[in-house]
Amino acid sequence: MSTQPSLTLQRRLNAAPAKVFRAWTEPAQFMTWMHPGGADVVRVEMDVRVDGRYVIVYREPDGNEVEVGGQYLEVVPDRKLVFTWVWRYSPEHESQVTLLLEPDGDATWLTLTHERLADEAQCEDHRRGWTDGIDSLERYVA
Repeated sequence: MSTQPSLTLQRRLNAAPAKVFRAWTEPAQFMTWMHPGGADVVRVEMDVRVDGRYVIVYREPDGNEVEVGGQYLEVVPDRKLVFTWVWRYSPEHESQVTLLLEPDGDATWLTLTHERLADEAQCEDHRRGWTDGIDSLERYVA
């Protein structure tokens, strides 16, 4: 039996959970800070509610556009988001992302877990992408 890889990243952000949650769930804000691997978000649609859907289109540095989307499974404002993650180029594989926001004084502990990834290579690609994104988020909300 093979185990599907997962990753967990944690970061203390110098912003209240409500500010971090808005940065993650408001399309205009999300487009401003999310730049994994130097990619730009060129389109984002978010219906942030249980069973709502989202679509994100990234333009990579080489000009190639890639699309990811999914469905929100759990939404707790300012505290938690759980959503599926499906790349358009591999719709047969659905992974899951959990974002937890825990208050820490005037700051927030962010914990991002991405589960059910296809293999170790995809896990490392996503680790790099999420790390880039969280680095940008940290600067954006500071």
